[in-house]
Amino acid sequence: MLLLSKKDIKKVFTVQDALASVKEAFRSFSGGDCEVPLRTDIQAPDGVFLFMPAYSKAAGHASLKIINIFPGNRELSLPVAPAQVLLIDGRTGIIIAMIDGAYLTQLRTGAASGVAFDVLGRRDAKIGAVIGAGSQGAAQLAAMLAVRDLDEARVCDLVYERAEEAAAEIRGEYPQYRTNIRAVRGADEAVDNADLVITVTPSLTPVFDGTKIKAGATISCVGSYRYEMQEMDPRILTRCGKLYFDSKDAVLSESGDILKPLEEGLITEADFTGDLGDVLLGKAAGRESDDEIIVFKTVGIGAQDLFTAKNIYLKASAAGAGMTWDP
Repeated sequence: MLLLSKKDIKKVFTVQDALASVKEAFRSFSGGDCEVPLRTDIQAPDGVFLFMPAYSKAAGHASLKIINIFPGNRELSLPVAPAQVLLIDGRTGIIIAMIDGAYLTQLRTGAASGVAFDVLGRRDAKIGAVIGAGSQGAAQLAAMLAVRDLDEARVCDLVYERAEEAAAEIRGEYPQYRTNIRAVRGADEAVDNADLVITVTPSLTPVFDGTKIKAGATISCVGSYRYEMQEMDPRILTRCGKLYFDSKDAVLSESGDILKPLEEGLITEADFTGDLGDVLLGKAAGRESDDEIIVFKTVGIGAQDLFTAKNIYLKASAAGAGMTWDP
């Protein structure tokens, strides 16, 4: 079994590799090749245990991600979302790799927004915004910058210092971008005239004003993965021209961002455009007007973990990265 840490992954796997892996995952999922059972949640007093399996016959692999969300870990100086991904040989059932799931999740979740912006965002986008500067914020921003040549990218968070840290991290790690990356103190300033907007928070209430989103913007809502969470302002759903998902079934099984507006009658399932993989396969329309607002809602699916893990494993094996463990 190959053991791969964050440091090992960073040696061989780039944001561009993550974008390609997630495109592959969405195509496989929407094309019916990838079996992805809905995420299993087990509630604990102080957090939640999450189990995400996937299998692709064409890819020849299966995977299982174990990711646990324990918000109180921040006060203990421990990861809030500890995780590991097991990559399994689809022919033998042998576990061939265990991969740092926290960093893999950051890469593939950021890449989901990046793919959405690449496929659905205006080509002339110049201003981006990320609301939420936790462990995902920097990865989301990196994927945004990888697909559009922005003049400015803004980061905001309830804790301003976290926004500053995320902006500084990206400036330091990706000096090749000419974009002015800066922290701002509020969501109104972040979304003002922004072409690309990401929300990546665990908020129970909307984190931006949907009436202040400009015409032609593309929004990726990432953080809400449970019914009680609702970081998306539902008013944006009455303004958007298209609404896409990573997986409609997964979103409708858990996300308050969509379930609550459905219950309130603000939208119906007739307003759903399709899954992002349908656009990549040419089965659903993408952006058709520079003025239409487009929303992408993602909760994360096992196919993203599977294809990202597979490609990390292949690159690491070729480069001799990681450590081999013989149980």
